[in-house]
Amino acid sequence: MAFRRRNKSYPFFSQEFLIQNHADIVFSLVIFILIGLMFEATAKTAILFIQPQYNVTTLSPEGEVTLYHYGWKDSATILFYFFIAIILHAVVQEYLLDKVNRRLHLSKSKNTKFNESGQLGVFHLVSSVWSFYVLIAEGYLLHPSSLWENYPHVNLRFQVKFFYLTQLAYWLHALPELYFQKVRKEEIPRQLKYICLYLLHIAAAYLLNLTRVGVVLLFLQYVSELGFHIARLFYFTDENHQKAFNMWAVSFVFTRMVTLTLMFLAVGFGLARAENQGLDLEMGNFNSVLIRMTVLLLVCLTQSWLLWKFIRFQLKRWREFRHEQAIRKKAAAKQPLRPLKRDSLGNHENGVLKAENGASPRIKKLKSP
Repeated sequence: MAFRRRNKSYPFFSQEFLIQNHADIVFSLVIFILIGLMFEATAKTAILFIQPQYNVTTLSPEGEVTLYHYGWKDSATILFYFFIAIILHAVVQEYLLDKVNRRLHLSKSKNTKFNESGQLGVFHLVSSVWSFYVLIAEGYLLHPSSLWENYPHVNLRFQVKFFYLTQLAYWLHALPELYFQKVRKEEIPRQLKYICLYLLHIAAAYLLNLTRVGVVLLFLQYVSELGFHIARLFYFTDENHQKAFNMWAVSFVFTRMVTLTLMFLAVGFGLARAENQGLDLEMGNFNSVLIRMTVLLLVCLTQSWLLWKFIRFQLKRWREFRHEQAIRKKAAAKQPLRPLKRDSLGNHENGVLKAENGASPRIKKLKSP
């Protein structure tokens, strides 16, 4: 299974060989793990990588329900879907984005941003639909108080735990992709910032048993970012598409306000009034004043930093627009009027129609400048 066209062969284990064939190497590892399911001696080990662990069966009015909690074995599952994310990244790049790039003929800098928006656009679309399905299935939208009631939310349904494991796997895979995709050095710090922020917030929600609030916040964030990447993709196809950025700007500010409001409501007020106050690692209870304040401070600093960057970017665009307008006005004011030529009779050539067959000429009315 080859993901990239090979115009040149490289020595084994060289840097270029690894970059060019990384998806094929990872695909071989995935096949190796799947083959382990076929044999009884290795099936128990292989299942650690594929299926979420730590399941508990409980009785409910609906019957027996299987719930999950987290543990160190989750790292094996995250590793397997880390490999899956690398493969899917290569598939999207090879069979979708590269074909579009050949038709658009973008510059190298625009090509890098187009690939970034293409990959993140697909991921945000899938994740926003998936998170919305989780919100509907779990009833978080119809019962907002369930976001903080009955904390700690140690036991998770399969779809919730699997959602968090795949989210962690995807953002972890984005780190080596900076190397595999040969991202420019000046672009690496910017991408590292948002990758680390996603990993920090998702891991904190998962480990602190704030998964319900985390799913809502991820849904809001992914919908907002999806709008941005769609707007940027349209801009690269036609630079006259600017209105989509205005729509994204409104959704961006709205997302920041809703995120802050929801965090203060759920963590600042909801958990603060809960009966089970204190720190209990065995029960998975992290409802202490210090942890609540740390979580709120982390979210507030992140949202403030995003708003500050957004405002700076908008002010920069506004200054550039005003500067371009001023240059155009000055150029239009300095443009000299073209002098009218006169013929041998002293008449303006632009205002006289030559007479044909000796007829008297007709004078055109000159348009006012």
